Amino acid sequence: MEKKDIKSLTLAELKAETASLGEKPFRAVQLYEWMHRKLSRSFAEMTNIPLAMKEKCGENYHYTALRTVTVQESSIDGTKKYLFALPDGNMVESVWMRYKHGNSVCISSQVGCRMGCRFCASTLDGLVRNLTASEMLDQIYAITLETGERVSHVVVMGSGEPLDNYENLLRFITLLTDENGLHVSQRNVTVSTCGIVPMMRELAQEKLQITLALSLHAATDEKRRELMPIANRYTLEELMDCCSYYFEQTGRRITFEYSLVRNVNDTRKDAETLAALIRGLNCHVNLIPVNPVKERDYVQSGRQAVEAFAALLAKKGINATVRREMGRDIDGACGQLRRRFLDNSSAILCKMDESCLHE
Repeated sequence: MEKKDIKSLTLAELKAETASLGEKPFRAVQLYEWMHRKLSRSFAEMTNIPLAMKEKCGENYHYTALRTVTVQESSIDGTKKYLFALPDGNMVESVWMRYKHGNSVCISSQVGCRMGCRFCASTLDGLVRNLTASEMLDQIYAITLETGERVSHVVVMGSGEPLDNYENLLRFITLLTDENGLHVSQRNVTVSTCGIVPMMRELAQEKLQITLALSLHAATDEKRRELMPIANRYTLEELMDCCSYYFEQTGRRITFEYSLVRNVNDTRKDAETLAALIRGLNCHVNLIPVNPVKERDYVQSGRQAVEAFAALLAKKGINATVRREMGRDIDGACGQLRRRFLDNSSAILCKMDESCLHE
C-alpha cells in the first residue's frame, strides 16, 4: 500500500486520518503544528507525540523533508539559491531574497517544464513531473530553517508552470496561508503563468487574494509565438479578456512580466504596442532584463534601452518598474543551477564509464 503524503493534508483531513488510527483530534493539531509551524524534519523530532503513534505514522505516511544539495550565495546582495533533492532523486531550485519589506522565496512547482519558453533553462529537458503541495511547501520550510529568518512573501515563479500543476498549487496555497501554519498572507503570494487561459479563468473563480503574474514578453501574437509556444494556443486578445475577467472576479490587479531581449522585443515600437495592448487594464508591468542562458542566443537589453522602454510606458500612463536584479552572480535564471549540476553529474558518470572501459 502506498503511503499517504501527510504534509500535504489540511488540518481537517489530518484529523480524519488520526481518527482512523484511533487517536484523539488534539493529536492532529499537535502533528500539524510540528509540521507547519515548528517545521520538524521528521516524526522523531515530535517530542509530545507518543512513540506508538509516531510508529503508526511512519508506517502509514510519507514525510516530506527535502535535502539541501548545494547553496550559492551572492556576493553582491546576499541572495541565496538552493538546489534541493526530492525523495525520488529529482532536483529543484529555490531562491531566497532579502528586501526592505521582508524576505521573499521563489519556489519551483515542477521538475522541469513542458511550456518550451525560448529564454528559459527550466524547459530545456521538458517536464519530468509535478511537485506535491508538501514539496512546494518544504522549499520554504527548509530555507526558513537554514536562514533562521521568517519568509513573508512567496513567489511561485521558479521551474515549472504552476497552472499546469493546478490542484497541487491550490493545496499549497491553502496550507501556506493557513492560520495554523506559517500564515503567509494571500496578498503576499504571487503565482506566475505563461498564459494557460482556461486555468487562469478557473483560478479567478477561486477568488483568492493572491497576485497573478502573466509572462507576456511580447505585445504581438507573431512575436510572442517566437518566444513562447503557448502563444500558438491562446491569442493576446484571449489573454487580455481573461485578465479583465480575473480582475472582475478578484479585484486584484494583474502583473505583466516582460523580459527584455536585445533587438527582439525592446524597441520603441514594442513599447508603444505594449502600451496600446494593456491600456485600460488594472495592471502593473514588471520589466526584466533577460537572464542569459548559455543554450540560447538571447542577449540582455542594454541599460539605455531598458530605461527608454520604461520611460515610454510611463509617458503612456502605464505603471511599470524595472525589476531589481538579484543574484546575477549565482546562476540567476530559472533552471540554471539544476541544469549545471546535472551536466556536471553526467560528465562525471561519462568519465567513470570511460575508466571502466579501459580497465
